[in-house]
Amino acid sequence: MKNNKIIFILLASCAIWMSCGNDKEKATSKPPKVEEKAWVKAPSFSSDSAYAYIQAQVAFGPRVPGTQAHKDAGDFLVGTLKSYGAKVTEQEFDAKTFDGVELRLRNIFASFYPEKKKRILIAAHWDTRPFADKDTERKNFPIEGANDGGSGVGVALEFARLLEREAPANVGVDIVFFDGEDWGELNDGPRTQPIDYESWWCLGSQYWSQNKGGYSAYYGILLDMVGSGKAQFNIEETSNKYAPKVVERVWSTGQKLGYGQYFINRVQPAILDDHVFVNEKARIPMIDIVHYDNESGYFGDFHHTHQDNMDIIDKNTLKAVGQTIVQVIWNE
Repeated sequence: MKNNKIIFILLASCAIWMSCGNDKEKATSKPPKVEEKAWVKAPSFSSDSAYAYIQAQVAFGPRVPGTQAHKDAGDFLVGTLKSYGAKVTEQEFDAKTFDGVELRLRNIFASFYPEKKKRILIAAHWDTRPFADKDTERKNFPIEGANDGGSGVGVALEFARLLEREAPANVGVDIVFFDGEDWGELNDGPRTQPIDYESWWCLGSQYWSQNKGGYSAYYGILLDMVGSGKAQFNIEETSNKYAPKVVERVWSTGQKLGYGQYFINRVQPAILDDHVFVNEKARIPMIDIVHYDNESGYFGDFHHTHQDNMDIIDKNTLKAVGQTIVQVIWNE
């Protein structure tokens, strides 16, 4: 995820973005209501399995691009997706970080039931932060990223396992794991502008959004920091701007399933995350399910610290997010 400095980026609407970790003006608008369909029976999402997938990632060590742990974890993701019957494409590309490191990055794209024309896209980033710049100790060491990176991937992998056994009736599903999301500028470092990208953050989604070929999807759901026991998922403002009907569908479904303590009807300030580039460059309406602490206006005391480990991962949160997504997609 992003550092906690405010990032101002001029949008067509002159809206103010906020980089992950900063509070700004509180938005009060809510997404429009959409007509509710009769529910179909959806399969059960296993939080135990999602938890195990997070453990498996963390066991490789910090998945920092350019390291052996990163390569091994990427190979694990590709192999796991293929084992569930997905058609997997690896998109390799070069990028330079804010501190001048040249990286070879890899986006991983998996397609389930590609014969179906109506597509839903599930996204997460799979790399981890190379610095614990919000910590008080070992600030220059990489974090494990159990929540920030690992949790979204874990939920998506369990969803892939479900798709092997059962297909939603009306849609096909694609999963994309973006690389190079978390090597942005340091917490208290200077702000600079890259030449080839719009931001030092979200390198994988920026590249994919402009090099996706003819791919399109009906809508997308980004999963970012979806595993903490303290998780609260407000309605992120950019999501509400580009995909209000999808926001309403997901939040109302989560609440109807009994997960209202997670899916909160409160619009939070916009953040710079992978969904921004998918919306604006790929032209695919995508929402962001992302943890936000209302009291601190922040992303938790574990964000970009060494506390981001398996100790903060809660199976109840994984269940709430995973089951909500399953129900939404099965109800298409």
